[in-house]
Amino acid sequence: MPALNGGGVEQGTLEIGAALVRDGHRSLVISAGGRMLPALLAGGSEHTNWPIGRKSPFTLRFIWQLRRLLITEGIDILHARSRLPAWIAWLTLRQMDPATRPRFITTVHGLYSVNAYSAVMTKGERVIAVSAHARDYVLQQYPGVDPGRVVVIPRGVDVAGLPGHYRPDHAWVSRWRQQYPELENRYVVTLPGRVSHRKGVLDLIRVIAVLRARGVAVHGLIVGELSARQCKLAQELQSAVATAGLTGSITLTGFRNDVREIMSVSNVVLSLSRQPEAFGRTVNEALGLGVPVAGYAHGGVGEQLTQHFPAGLVPPGDPAAMAERLLEWSATPPPMQHVQVYALQGMLDSTLTLYRELADPGENITVP
Repeated sequence: MPALNGGGVEQGTLEIGAALVRDGHRSLVISAGGRMLPALLAGGSEHTNWPIGRKSPFTLRFIWQLRRLLITEGIDILHARSRLPAWIAWLTLRQMDPATRPRFITTVHGLYSVNAYSAVMTKGERVIAVSAHARDYVLQQYPGVDPGRVVVIPRGVDVAGLPGHYRPDHAWVSRWRQQYPELENRYVVTLPGRVSHRKGVLDLIRVIAVLRARGVAVHGLIVGELSARQCKLAQELQSAVATAGLTGSITLTGFRNDVREIMSVSNVVLSLSRQPEAFGRTVNEALGLGVPVAGYAHGGVGEQLTQHFPAGLVPPGDPAAMAERLLEWSATPPPMQHVQVYALQGMLDSTLTLYRELADPGENITVP
């Protein structure tokens, strides 16, 4: 994978790696490292620091390095989680003896643009799709893919660690209140994830504006990193907030490694992606925390809410309808007692079972 700087793909890598180690296997991760590297190592995984996601001709040198590593370390399964690393993996395996090379798995985490570059994610001997929507997308856009190779394994949340409705400890709450005193006695609406137009940050501003105009003491939180390269978006957000008269009513927290705690003290978590997504990890996590989620009813998020929390479904791209839903919830919060979510253990069990099946010498599958 490219790096370990935060996100659903990265978190899933840590979880699978730790599960492999607990099960008596070795877990080796190749990436450029990042903020989550200490947690990866703490889970027992090993790490090789290669910038394997860098879009440069020099990245091709890793084909030969990877081949040497696969042989010397006796790797059984090679699992690619992003497109450029998948190309390096696929080209490496093509140079190796089919009888002895590792088995190849890819995971489709997103609804990638349809082209030859993205097609590499369909070349695994098994292709993990993170939702039924993602599986349907792959089979529709790449009709040559054998449906038998595509396996749906949704991302999971550790429900065993969340007895009832999770609440963070007093020390965290005290620090949070000191850092953001403006949230006190406010209806907190949180939009977690990478900050971008695609994630619907401007829709959040429209939603908060309607709630304020209708008399709700509301505060919006945008929880995610806004990189230095996004200066234009940062200026656009500041201008939109000021124009809407919401200065002091919307906070950008930047990158946080305590998103779980932030969602748990929110009144509602939103998913406002303007385009369908393969899966909404924060949707699953927030529902697992006992926090209501409202999201646009398309893609994997629509699939998740339909299955687990249909009260949160809102027509795609309609911030006015989203505001109306939150007006209802601010007056009468929806019941959350019997909401189910995709469990982490189910994801781990399904993934390791897939690894074992492919590692079985009786399995005779070829890399496309």
